[in-house]
Amino acid sequence: MSVITTIEDLRHIYERRVPRMFYDYAESGSWTEQTFRENSSDFSDIRLRQRVAVDMSGRSTASQMIGEDVAMPVALAPVGLTGMQHADGEMKAAKAAEEFGVPFTLSTMSINSIEDVAEHTTKPFWFQLYTMKDQDYVSRLIQRAKDAKCSALVITLDLQILGQRHKDLKNGLSAPPKLTPKSIANLMTKWSWGIEMLNAKRREFGNIVGHVDGISDASSLGAWTAEQFDPSLDWSKVEKLMQQWGGKVILKGILDAEDAKMAVKLGADAIIVSNHGGRQLDGALSSIRMLPQIMDAVGGDIEVHMDGGIRSGQDVLKAIALGAKGTYIGRAFVYGLGAMGQKGVATALDVIQKELDTTMALCGERSVGDLGRHNLLIPDDFGGRWQD
Repeated sequence: MSVITTIEDLRHIYERRVPRMFYDYAESGSWTEQTFRENSSDFSDIRLRQRVAVDMSGRSTASQMIGEDVAMPVALAPVGLTGMQHADGEMKAAKAAEEFGVPFTLSTMSINSIEDVAEHTTKPFWFQLYTMKDQDYVSRLIQRAKDAKCSALVITLDLQILGQRHKDLKNGLSAPPKLTPKSIANLMTKWSWGIEMLNAKRREFGNIVGHVDGISDASSLGAWTAEQFDPSLDWSKVEKLMQQWGGKVILKGILDAEDAKMAVKLGADAIIVSNHGGRQLDGALSSIRMLPQIMDAVGGDIEVHMDGGIRSGQDVLKAIALGAKGTYIGRAFVYGLGAMGQKGVATALDVIQKELDTTMALCGERSVGDLGRHNLLIPDDFGGRWQD
């Protein structure tokens, strides 16, 4: 195997190994995919300020996110269908995160269940909640996360309705994959993935199947999920969910300063500046471009995290230097998982940490806590300030 030095190296292996519908699920956005592309490309508009003749010894990437010690300010983002990227994917990703010393966030739409992940880890993980019309189910889901000792609830706010994702529609995305002539032809070229999936603990949505009345197969599951996302979600419902949880809450999907102020008002522990990886509102600004404006609005009042487009330790450094307390990787760890399972997730984390450490040194800093806008060269028009 060739030497892996970047997240892009992992993506190439991942593309060769995983069926097309699941590769496209991760590596795509909604509509024209403008926001999906700019989430990554906008990082390149920020340049780094090189410093020399500075003591670079004794460096550390260690930090905290919502009071939890982390090996670097990076968490694994909630990604649906992770168990279709690699057999037992959520359990393996969670274990890799635990061993590395960063948080893992389990998606509501995971293949492995909350209980599966809890059984295979020893450190509390975070649980991401989608709000559904079936409030009894949501209440049970929250209780299951409590019973599993999850240390934070991540409430996603930007999926009241599903953005149109052309590739998923054309591929007939499903878990397990529907057998059509097109999908069979592709699956025949991914034999190693198929052999591993035969021995997987689950191949359907583990947080749903067996926990909702009337859900017994893929077709009934698909019909249920298609109409369950709650378009009536508002701040009053968010507040009730926070009260029901009673622990640390992170609100995900904030891309506007006014929404960030509402999160502060509700007493959330943190917000995630996020546009759902470019998979919801195409044409929205990238997360990194909106981060400065949101930091200026609420950075002193709440812990701010961000996700979207992070593919390197340099991207992490830029987000932290702009004021974020933490970042999330989704696609970057999925590439590693699909490429090499648990080892691949660990490799992705190692690549990012090494890039973060080296870049921090060359910017003249020894601690992520010392990073700031003084380390960056930022275009005057970068900060997401547009006329209404």
